[in-house]
Amino acid sequence: MSLPLFPLHQLLFPGCMLDLQLFEPRYLDMLKTCLKTDTGFGVVGILHGQEVGLAASHCTPLGCEALIRDWHLQKNGLLGIRVQAVRRFRVLSSWVQPDQLLQAEVAWLPERPDSALTQAEEDLLGLWQALSRHPQAATLALTPPNTQHQLLDQLAYALPLPMEHKQQLLALESVQERLSLMRHYLSLLQNQ
Repeated sequence: MSLPLFPLHQLLFPGCMLDLQLFEPRYLDMLKTCLKTDTGFGVVGILHGQEVGLAASHCTPLGCEALIRDWHLQKNGLLGIRVQAVRRFRVLSSWVQPDQLLQAEVAWLPERPDSALTQAEEDLLGLWQALSRHPQAATLALTPPNTQHQLLDQLAYALPLPMEHKQQLLALESVQERLSLMRHYLSLLQNQ
């Protein structure tokens, strides 16, 4: 399936919300198409390149489809949208259109089996609660997680982890592997 891509210096995770400000013609045209066809676009992480101007030269091989949940004209006259990530994908091939919009052929990744939160995740849930009270949490639009994958997705989205670490957490299917890797990355953050 062909999907327009929106490369960012941030990676989205399923269920997470993101507010974007659109002003470049390529993304305004993409938004019009998405609204007319009731489709989404892909958000991938930038490994090399910029968010504005020429298309990013190198992006993450995995991303999330973003569906438009709300849009409004901001006080500065630019268009603001709120999107929600719904499903993961792998980029099979990509190309840059003449207007510098990055387009990709993608394969959808399977839904991950999920389980309810247990006492074993109490430490991670406590971290989520602390993050949700942070002044910048409103911009992340975090919602209380009910399952292990939801908790891991929101932590991976909100924490200041390197793009490579976020990509690994997005790629893993097993909740136990993701929990183990998240705890490893948290110990690296604490030891910085």
